[in-house]
Amino acid sequence: MNYFYKIKHYFSEKRILSFILFLLIPAAVFYGMEFFLCNPFEKQRFPIQLLNIFLFELFSLFGLFLFKKGKYILRFLCLFFGLTGLVNYFVLSFRGTPFMPWDLFSVKTAAAVADNYSYRIDGKTLLIIGLFFLLFLLSGLCDITVKSCKLRVSASIFAFCLLLGSCGYVQSNHALTAFRFYDKLFTPTTMTYRNGTIITLILQAKYLFVEKPEGYTTKQAKELLSSQEKEAEIITFSVHEGNNNSKDQSLRGETSHLPNIIVIMNEAFCDPFILGDFSVNEDPLPFVHSLLEGYEDSRSGVLNVSVLGGNTANSEFEFLTSHTMAFLPQGSIPYQQYLKKESFSLPSYLRSFGYDTVALHPYGASGWQRDQVYPLLGFNSFYSLEDFTAPKKIRNYISDGENYKMIQEIYENKTPGQPLFLFNVTMQNHSSYTESFDNFSPDIKVKDCDCMALSNYLSLLKISDKEIEKLVSYFSSTEEKTLLLFFGDHQPTDSVVKDIWLQNGKDPQNLSFSDRLLRYQVPFFLWANYDLLEEQNMETSINYLSLLLLEAAGIPFNEYYTFLAKQQKVFPVISALHAKDSSFISYELREIKDKLKDYSTLQYYLLFEQGLSQ
Repeated sequence: MNYFYKIKHYFSEKRILSFILFLLIPAAVFYGMEFFLCNPFEKQRFPIQLLNIFLFELFSLFGLFLFKKGKYILRFLCLFFGLTGLVNYFVLSFRGTPFMPWDLFSVKTAAAVADNYSYRIDGKTLLIIGLFFLLFLLSGLCDITVKSCKLRVSASIFAFCLLLGSCGYVQSNHALTAFRFYDKLFTPTTMTYRNGTIITLILQAKYLFVEKPEGYTTKQAKELLSSQEKEAEIITFSVHEGNNNSKDQSLRGETSHLPNIIVIMNEAFCDPFILGDFSVNEDPLPFVHSLLEGYEDSRSGVLNVSVLGGNTANSEFEFLTSHTMAFLPQGSIPYQQYLKKESFSLPSYLRSFGYDTVALHPYGASGWQRDQVYPLLGFNSFYSLEDFTAPKKIRNYISDGENYKMIQEIYENKTPGQPLFLFNVTMQNHSSYTESFDNFSPDIKVKDCDCMALSNYLSLLKISDKEIEKLVSYFSSTEEKTLLLFFGDHQPTDSVVKDIWLQNGKDPQNLSFSDRLLRYQVPFFLWANYDLLEEQNMETSINYLSLLLLEAAGIPFNEYYTFLAKQQKVFPVISALHAKDSSFISYELREIKDKLKDYSTLQYYLLFEQGLSQ
């Protein structure tokens, strides 16, 4: 009789309610977190929803044994994943892509610009926050308790191992096939919509560390690099160990004939008219458009980049090192993850020819760890926000005009006769584009569209266009030979361009592959204040831009640049999204993996195994 009484007591109404809450709240937390970004019932296949719920239930079980009481772990779920969903909502709103594992390396940088965004919450998001508050209150009704210490220890270890095993399974090829996960890393937003936030993060975490190329050996990489010597027009120095010989130095004796090189990577600069037809009251880019259409002593065209709406540091990395994000994990930040020692780069190469190598960025020096990375890349000096005195700002950022005044000042105070290499990353056009400011009055209007973000962005472009025209005019009157390379680091966030897609009858959430590729194109031009062979309508990718500079400057290639020049003839475009062959036919990277093996081999060697080359 006592036995049946205990069973009846164990399955009392309160107990049953506790078990129901313990099962349902983790599932509700999953759906609530997903609703911050999209409707999971529309975007995710049902088996994937079930797998996500299973992972949440497993995590809850582990937490129960770890924290003893069910209400503690359920409250933790509500707080942690509710906050995660809200953060993801803002991250997606600000930069057009959701949170990724590599963003943990960028917390400091993100905090530095956080004050420049508007944290608005719509009605749907308020309802979701209310749901999490309700779930938090209901969690207090869960009365499940595990009292036995031995049971808790052994069960928590088992649950943890099961959780790790489940995460490992999610990353396996079997799960990829069985659940038909969306695995295209270059579209992280779609990946998150289709797979759910947690499964996407697990899939992305697989690429936190860079694996060696298939069949890679250090000996093979060295031999491949050395073999380029025979094809180099002039071998100026070797990019492998033991290269400080007298022959190398003799080729660098006289520097007076070398031109100054000014490189401007303009923040979020693009030509939005490539995305579709729309009408404005005036052309915001008259000077840049004149350069693109054909300008004396200039070369210009379209540049393919690997990032969108943010991660400026990756465009810097590709330009300065001539490496490509195609061989690195999607969303990773080499500045913060991989550059830990002196490494081969364009600044270090130019420094070996007698250039004074200078970096300039009118914002905090620690952003993207530039103050630590720039010396490793061969920069002699770095000017940042602290070096400006009462500069004029547009919105909250130093204007392009003030930025270019600093370039002129550095040029005018350089050592006479010593060539200058100056790499500048501007800040004026940084997001957000949805705020009003006393020091900025947008004057570009889009016809038949009440789109504040697009209007603000186009008005910023107009200012940038005028200022770069002034800088070109300045250097056209200087005596020393000077090359000026100008390009954008990436296009702005989706909030800016969505109205262009809509005006052209396209759904921003369901773009074709070719339309998505357009979002990764920016204009570039190379101008000289001396005779330069002119060329327009070029198309390349940012990892090859150094070749254009070196050729125009009359600086011979070393082994790595010689290899890249040959690679460019076969695939003139290589980015994290795709590659284009000499006929400009686009390929997914997996389709041509074998054809890029030598490139990936040399990049891995120079980035991870070999230090600075002198």
